[in-house]
Amino acid sequence: MHDRCPQCGLKYEREPGYFLGAMYFSYLLSIPPVLAIVLLIWRLTAWRFDLVILCGFVAYLPLVPAVTRWARVLWMYVDRHFDPD
Repeated sequence: MHDRCPQCGLKYEREPGYFLGAMYFSYLLSIPPVLAIVLLIWRLTAWRFDLVILCGFVAYLPLVPAVTRWARVLWMYVDRHFDPD
């Protein structure tokens, strides 16, 4: 990840641990797709629920990098809205 935006020069990480708040957004963004995957697998198969949860977790893993990036972007928007400096 770049230190600053190539277009406007915005410094991305304003302090150590800046993106810690993005974890909350990541969690909120992850719940609906994981729930949909788990319910779909559970409905289409006759597997035990613990196996369905494991398969849902594995099926969601390729989406983690995209969700992490989106969570960081949302965190920057919220932070800049409430503390522009």
